Amino acid sequence: MLTERISQALALAVEAHDKQVRKGTRVPYVAHPMGVASLALDFGADEDQAIAALLHDVLEDGGPQFAPVIEERFGRRVLALVEGCTDGVPDAAGEKAPWAERKKAYLAHLAEADADVLLVSGSDKLHNARAILGDLLTVGPSVFDRFTAKKEGTLWYYRALADIFAHRQAPMHAALSNAVSEMERLAA
Repeated sequence: MLTERISQALALAVEAHDKQVRKGTRVPYVAHPMGVASLALDFGADEDQAIAALLHDVLEDGGPQFAPVIEERFGRRVLALVEGCTDGVPDAAGEKAPWAERKKAYLAHLAEADADVLLVSGSDKLHNARAILGDLLTVGPSVFDRFTAKKEGTLWYYRALADIFAHRQAPMHAALSNAVSEMERLAA
């Protein structure tokens, strides 16, 4: 069962993502972590994993100052899960490492990450892949202009993710592989 901790995590996600929107849309960004938490629960997440799903982008998008807040409010395990789903935290100047460098390092991390991290991260990647797929159907291939890596890099990254999650037998691997295959088909 979920406790009041889940509503506290949602409140922190709303705070951290205040005024942020999904790329190229007017959709409040917090809708994404809410969707990720829902998927994670569908795939068997416990409360800590569901909380981490709500907070999975807080360090990346809100900044490293949220790490002690997460640990204090939700514990070391939740912070470790969030860190395990983070592919880059902005430095003091607000900059992250280059996209390709971060993504290659994250893929290597996922190849070794524990099952708890895979469940949360895979739910995140599935939610993102489904959003891209939906936008491909409504907006068309120009959806890739929203992304740093454009079409080629985005497709490469999601295929690599799908392959890793399949190899690791993460619970959402079939759904992710299907979404990525459809993304590739529509983008061709």
